[in-house]
Amino acid sequence: MKIQIIYCHPSKKSYTFEILEQLKSNLNAEKLEYEISDLYAMNFKTDMTEQEYEREGFANIDLPIPNDVKEEHSKIEKADCIIFLYPVWWSDCPSKLKGWFDRIYSVGYAYGHKNSNHIEKMKTLKYGLVICTAGHPNDFLQEIGIAESMRNVMIDDRLGQRFSNKEMIILGGTLDKENVRQTHSEVINSIGEKIKRYCA
Repeated sequence: MKIQIIYCHPSKKSYTFEILEQLKSNLNAEKLEYEISDLYAMNFKTDMTEQEYEREGFANIDLPIPNDVKEEHSKIEKADCIIFLYPVWWSDCPSKLKGWFDRIYSVGYAYGHKNSNHIEKMKTLKYGLVICTAGHPNDFLQEIGIAESMRNVMIDDRLGQRFSNKEMIILGGTLDKENVRQTHSEVINSIGEKIKRYCA
């Protein structure tokens, strides 16, 4: 089985990068194969061109899909599981990850399958996992409704029916990292086993 990690953070000094390193260690320990799309490192282009908009906005599937989008499609098609790892910025993912969804979830591939027989359609993946780091504690995010809002957008819309099993893990409380680090490590160290269970 193979895991595709969509990672989105600009700094290697960040707590989110620490989580990525822990996740890699766990997947290595579980002998799971993975590939990382590091959106900042690969300078992923988030904005649609006018031609892309004309393709997406008007469902004109005769217009070409850009090569960088096709490359991400290829990675998805090889994967059994996709992990999205990012920090919570203003109650959502960073704009670079939002741009990934805008461009990679192209019409005819991720939605709008009618009359698009000449386009390879996105397969249904076995497991989609969203991991996000957040400064505020989980209880607070739950209390003010942000946690539910993020889950609705990521799980119900962006992952949607494209995954058989879906989960969101909010690693909250990072403003006091030392107080949550151990608990977060335990969560990350259980990921490999979960993937094996869902993707077996």
